[in-house]
Amino acid sequence: MRTAGGIALPLAVLILLPGCAHQHATKAAGRKMIVLGLDGLDPGFLEAHWDVLPNMNRLRQTGDFKRLGTTIPPQSPVAWSTVTTGMDPGGHGVFDFVHRDPATRMPVSSMAEITPPKHTLELGPYLVPLSSGSVTSSRAGRTFWQILEDQGIPSSVIRMPANFPPAECEADSLSGMGTPDLMGTSGTFTFFTDDPEEKRTAVPAGKIVHVAVANGRAVLRIEGPPNTFRSDGAAASVEMIAYVDPTEQAARFDLGDQQAVLGKGEWSNWLHAGFKMLPLVKSASGILRIYLQQAHPYLRVYVSPVNIDPAAPELPISTPASFSRQLSDALGPFYTQGIAEETSAYRAGLLNKDEFLVQSHKILSDSLRMFRYELAHFSDGLLFYYFSSTDQNAHMLYGKYDDDLLDVYRAVDGAVGEAMAKAGNDTTLLLLSDHGFARFDRAVHLNAWLMREGFLYLDDPANVGDDELFAHVDWTRTQAYAMGLNGLYLNREGRENGGIVPASEVQQVKQTIIGKLLEFRDPKDGRLVVGKVYDSDTAFRGHNLKMAPDLIVGYHRGYRGSWQTALGAVPGTLIDDNTQGWIADHCMASDEVPGVLMSNRKMKLESPQLYDVTATILAEFGVPKTSAMLGQSVF
Repeated sequence: MRTAGGIALPLAVLILLPGCAHQHATKAAGRKMIVLGLDGLDPGFLEAHWDVLPNMNRLRQTGDFKRLGTTIPPQSPVAWSTVTTGMDPGGHGVFDFVHRDPATRMPVSSMAEITPPKHTLELGPYLVPLSSGSVTSSRAGRTFWQILEDQGIPSSVIRMPANFPPAECEADSLSGMGTPDLMGTSGTFTFFTDDPEEKRTAVPAGKIVHVAVANGRAVLRIEGPPNTFRSDGAAASVEMIAYVDPTEQAARFDLGDQQAVLGKGEWSNWLHAGFKMLPLVKSASGILRIYLQQAHPYLRVYVSPVNIDPAAPELPISTPASFSRQLSDALGPFYTQGIAEETSAYRAGLLNKDEFLVQSHKILSDSLRMFRYELAHFSDGLLFYYFSSTDQNAHMLYGKYDDDLLDVYRAVDGAVGEAMAKAGNDTTLLLLSDHGFARFDRAVHLNAWLMREGFLYLDDPANVGDDELFAHVDWTRTQAYAMGLNGLYLNREGRENGGIVPASEVQQVKQTIIGKLLEFRDPKDGRLVVGKVYDSDTAFRGHNLKMAPDLIVGYHRGYRGSWQTALGAVPGTLIDDNTQGWIADHCMASDEVPGVLMSNRKMKLESPQLYDVTATILAEFGVPKTSAMLGQSVF
């Protein structure tokens, strides 16, 4: 747990944190290891393109290449938590991107919990904290780099997913997936326009703000973190002024004392935004980028989520606390948001594919620049470096725009070649992905299926639709409900508030649901929808099942739980065609989307699993795994 001496906001918090003690231990005895995490790197895609990926092809020829068994379910925060701890989800306790609170059946983050200060002093409209808030990781278990540090072996762990706040240790670390923006969300963009044809005001993970352009001038109000120094919690904000050229497709943007002049289709460099929280006392620093989609006939401007400023972080994003500032000094500002690729604006049709690719390649460029910096400074112990681009681009490209995806793979292949050169003959190199990929053609409304089968009831059968958070569910008759991308929960007596399924009937209800799901056929063409259904009571070797779904649905390739299912909606159809830009996924049966494991050494283990990676890292330095860990060295 990290203690906050400033204020804590509900998922948008300004926390003043001490850094952990930092010493550069040197007890690796000359042993060195580089581990590259390439999220979503797909074995089938690799095998189809070895001829244009020379470094990974050489790595598998001179070393080894295997498919890597993934977790149940094969979701990134679940899988990387297994790599981090060497435990299955039943050990580390992460089962989805979102969990649900059984008392309210409302979604909660699976990765971190932010608690505000318990004691405050009210002064007019402001609340002054008199005690500390906290940021706590939801993941159980110790990380492999903490265990290495116990033995005096230095580590650098860059952008490990599900590591926010970063595990307390002496290693250099930078948090990755799960790190919020300054608003405390996973990433909320803003799109400003005066286009009268744009009727929307909100889209998933974004806001559309309608502005007035008068005499070539528009005020763009950029929202920052909720200000819990204020008793009303009103969000802090800054104003950016846009001056639109009267004839050219160009505009100047003024933010404080900074200016950015952009032509149509151009991106700004990073701009700094200071959000005033407590007059004369506290401001919150963030960074953002802007994109001028067009200036005429209507203004259309994308503003990125406000990222935590690595030079002045308001939330804990690194160990030691000064490490993000060190990186910023060396490299300049960089994306700190855990998932920064702008898939949401693309899904909403606000960015087209080419615009998305430009933005996602900026993130890849950021990442490659940081990777080269870390590689140049690596001399002893362990270097772990994570790339998100292979995953986030695959979601939007795999199976349809393979040439564009191949460009990403080529760029990462170049990084692999640099790592191979650095490793030489005296450093073990390991490359892994947490899962593979498949097309996402059909979206399954699991709550609608539960309703059809008589496990879920509404207050009125006519109230089907996209209303989220179980708005019309009748809990007095409902036996089961779905939330998240793979999770299915029983409405259990004594666990859920008002639950109705008694303990004596739990197994019967589960078995009935499992049987029916395995017989569930697509009304469109008769294909089986579900390949496997996992019972959490038997699927895991660990027993940390407090937040576990009762059942985990493993879909066949081509199918995935719908976006509506993830947040508790009950649409009127069972399955719909996926018509959004998010065209590929991996939240399916785990054996249908294996990951990749490659090394510059031959591997003895024939069917490696993700938790074997953890044991392998420790074994390379002669450190025994803990009793809670499941794996074995692959060598």
